[in-house]
Amino acid sequence: MSSSTPTIGVLALQGDVREHLVALAEADALARPVRRPGELAEVDGLVVPGGESTTMSKLATLFGLMEPLRDRIRDGLPVYGTCAGMIMLADKILDGRDDQETFGGIDMIVRRNAFGRQNESFETGVEVEGVEGGPVEGVFIRAPWVESTGSEVATLARLDDGTIVAVRQGNLLATSFHPELTGDHRVHRYFVDMVRAAR
Repeated sequence: MSSSTPTIGVLALQGDVREHLVALAEADALARPVRRPGELAEVDGLVVPGGESTTMSKLATLFGLMEPLRDRIRDGLPVYGTCAGMIMLADKILDGRDDQETFGGIDMIVRRNAFGRQNESFETGVEVEGVEGGPVEGVFIRAPWVESTGSEVATLARLDDGTIVAVRQGNLLATSFHPELTGDHRVHRYFVDMVRAAR
């Protein structure tokens, strides 16, 4: 790997940590798990994986990561959130627990479990702006969707019915779906390029 290879962490509290580490490595990043504030301080970018957003919120607080991560997001750290990670990057959430906290950073309102329960999971091709080579395979598992966005948020992908499933605001990227489960690493490569540009 060259000196331009960014170090990208995967928030390793729960969720698809191993799959994201593999996808990032395939996309030419040095990938490592992040569980502690000291590990967070050493990365150029971070992926917040899928999982259960209320549990992730509690664990981030327990491990002392909530405030350091909010600070780094405010300072411009590139972060990519998938599924529950999208919820964690939202400034506002619907159908969350009253005490649920997020890292925030993207001016959007996200609805938890918007597509239904686990047995209503599905896959479909998704055209993502900025990702070349045709649609990516979107795996939706108890996924959120974006209800609305602020003026600074770019919509990168919608489903055929207009539902927003990928957004970007500055150095923050979020998708409703799980590209780490498909073997197609183009979305991760897009994020690695974002991290390189921000260094």
